[in-house]
Amino acid sequence: MMTTPRTTQVLDCDGVAISAEVRGSGSPVLLLHGYPETKAMWREVGDVLAEEHTVVAADLRGYGDSAKPRGTHYAKRDMARDQVALMRQLGFPRFAVVGHDRGGRVAHRMALDHADAVASLAVLDIVPTLHMFEHVDRPMATAYFHWFFLARDDGMPEALIGADRESWLRSRFTGRRHDGDALPDAYDEYLRCFDIDTVHASGADYRAAATIDLEHDACDREAGRTVDCPTLALWGAHSYVGRNFDVLATWAPYAPDVTGAAIDADHYLAEEAPAPTASALRAFLSQVAA
Repeated sequence: MMTTPRTTQVLDCDGVAISAEVRGSGSPVLLLHGYPETKAMWREVGDVLAEEHTVVAADLRGYGDSAKPRGTHYAKRDMARDQVALMRQLGFPRFAVVGHDRGGRVAHRMALDHADAVASLAVLDIVPTLHMFEHVDRPMATAYFHWFFLARDDGMPEALIGADRESWLRSRFTGRRHDGDALPDAYDEYLRCFDIDTVHASGADYRAAATIDLEHDACDREAGRTVDCPTLALWGAHSYVGRNFDVLATWAPYAPDVTGAAIDADHYLAEEAPAPTASALRAFLSQVAA
């Protein structure tokens, strides 16, 4: 498969610089990465989708080549607003959004707060944040220990990770199914971008998930607000999510129009299994656009 020509832009999105790659033509699709990745995670999947769509792969606030403000600026509501502003500046007031990991949580919030902008939602290897925190047990706390470590607000995560950023970054992929224990193809790009500002920003991202994001999610549940657009959930058959949740049943109260399937992968679907991941996304996007 040939690499699709792409352009890289950095746009001012209501005072926050957001970096994005744009390729292809057709109906717009926004791709949002997870932790500790960047928009580079979508190289293969993005090229497939660009055969039929205008694909925008963006770096979230705090990651990649986007702005990394210090402080408490990482509520998913704020991060979602960045991306809606990005798409509007690119000329796309309404679009599909696909998010993996942290990007999936931003995309979920976006579908709730900006229903007029989000035509469809796809989330990769996550269940809703509120559900995760309300069902913490020993296996979850062990597998997701970094959620609780990074959420500490005493500076300890930044100090320890900052002392050896590369070892921490490598640990996020160790044991994952990248042809055994091999690192993902985009690892060098992740390392380039995993500077001390990202360390601080990503800590703020996880602290928001454990505080203000839960407040927003609880308010939505109390008000009966759910995602009202077609939703696709994909998960790794070998991931913690895939092994421990009935993913569709878990998503149904949050996104009633949800469908989905397991992919033969661990957590990093787009990199471990790009062909089946792209195929599932392509079929979903074709269906919801019909």
